[in-house]
Amino acid sequence: MLKYSKKVKGIEGFLMNIERDVAISIKDLRMSYGSKAVLKGINLEIGKGQIIGYIGPNGAGKSTTVKIMLGLIEGYSGEVSILGTDISTDKINYKRRIGYVPEVADIYDNLTAREYLTFIGELYGMEYDKADKKAKSLMDILDIGNVYDKRISSFSKGMKQKVLIISSLLHNPDVLFLDEPLSGLDANSVMVVKEMLSVLAREGKTIFYSSHIMDVVEKISDRIILIKDGIVVANGAFDELKNKSEEGSLEGVFNKLTGFNNHEAIAEEFVSVIKEV
Repeated sequence: MLKYSKKVKGIEGFLMNIERDVAISIKDLRMSYGSKAVLKGINLEIGKGQIIGYIGPNGAGKSTTVKIMLGLIEGYSGEVSILGTDISTDKINYKRRIGYVPEVADIYDNLTAREYLTFIGELYGMEYDKADKKAKSLMDILDIGNVYDKRISSFSKGMKQKVLIISSLLHNPDVLFLDEPLSGLDANSVMVVKEMLSVLAREGKTIFYSSHIMDVVEKISDRIILIKDGIVVANGAFDELKNKSEEGSLEGVFNKLTGFNNHEAIAEEFVSVIKEV
């Protein structure tokens, strides 16, 4: 991802171009809730145009990391920069350049899709007519344009998820944060969204993808970051992690690095209780 520009020579030019190609920079990020330390010194540098798979067991600190980057949580120590902006000093402007699909969204389902999406577009500074035109086109492409003026409360889970995905991309963000974005989508839509993420990455967008579906993370991610107990325990391409751990799948890598290897015994015990008369 590092590039050197002939226009600016020497070490200063090199450092300037490194900075331009970094979308997310996290230095010694720490966060505690009372006496419980959740993040214990996260250090990451993520380049523009990368799809990052951010994984870890429940309680590892994944959601806390993402919420800090989104500006939803304060009280942390360390430094977080998004697109060259220290989010502790400029808490508004960088948000115009990011998009977010949460795992559980409080979508305003009493609104129609048109009302909701144009509202989101205007929040990001778009003109109503432009937001309206783009939103309708995107809903048509995802095969839900026929319900553009229907209330979201009448939508299926998959339809609501498509609306959320559209809302996160409507303003053409440079960094996209996704938390279980494929939830509720049918198989065809999953293929479309996965391919769309690849296209966005080729366009230089940075995608921070958090999911428990290991096979999806394995297939779409340029780089996988595994967090456990508030620290990064693995960081690299899948092939690198596989070679280091001698496991054949991301699920195997995950289980080995997190120390979870009794899933078969738990499953057997669970089924044996079900079978009790």
